[in-house]
Amino acid sequence: MNKRAAQAGKRAAGYKAADLVESGMVIGLGTGSTVYFAMERLQERIRSGLVIKGVPTSFQTAIRARGYGIPLTSLDEHPELDLAIDGADQVDPEFRLIKGRGAAHTREKCVAAAARQYIVVVDESKLTPCLDAPVPVEVLPFAARPVMEQVIAMGGSPVLRKGVNKDGPVITDNGNYVIDCLFGAIDQPEALEGSLAIIPGIIGSGLFCGFTKKTRVIVGDQKGSRFL
Repeated sequence: MNKRAAQAGKRAAGYKAADLVESGMVIGLGTGSTVYFAMERLQERIRSGLVIKGVPTSFQTAIRARGYGIPLTSLDEHPELDLAIDGADQVDPEFRLIKGRGAAHTREKCVAAAARQYIVVVDESKLTPCLDAPVPVEVLPFAARPVMEQVIAMGGSPVLRKGVNKDGPVITDNGNYVIDCLFGAIDQPEALEGSLAIIPGIIGSGLFCGFTKKTRVIVGDQKGSRFL
């Protein structure tokens, strides 16, 4: 898929998701380009009278939301959300996800857990018959080396994510490192998510397998968007 087609797909999916939002809702706002298209559409609807509040999953999303005029709140104020709009790096046929390319997956998972509905917006390139992308893991800097050794023992290939336009590792909004762990084709995503979760030092992984029952996936392309 070329870049222009991908952008068109992201815009179509993001706009479709934004049109599901109703006045009075408190919504989760994920991190990434497809969600930013949803916020672009929300800005238009707010100017036409839509009244909402958003819980951002990253500093970057908060900055974007303020720029679009979306009032912000927090999980402290609203521990239960009407819905959340988020993207994904991969989606399988059972709506299990790999997320975390933007290093915001821990906060995104908290917001997904708090939402009654989880709206995932993607372009066609993110659909896959089997999850096989690197799994981002947020880890305490103190425990990075032991975590990498345990991932290797599990059959994975861990790589510490390096920053762009800076020396050293990526630092999350929570002050932690991100380790990208390649496992190849993941036959049992739930089991892998559980195994990663119990490793001391891991804050959260980019495997999202626990929200499939409340997940709706919107896929966009150059012709428009559709629900899976």
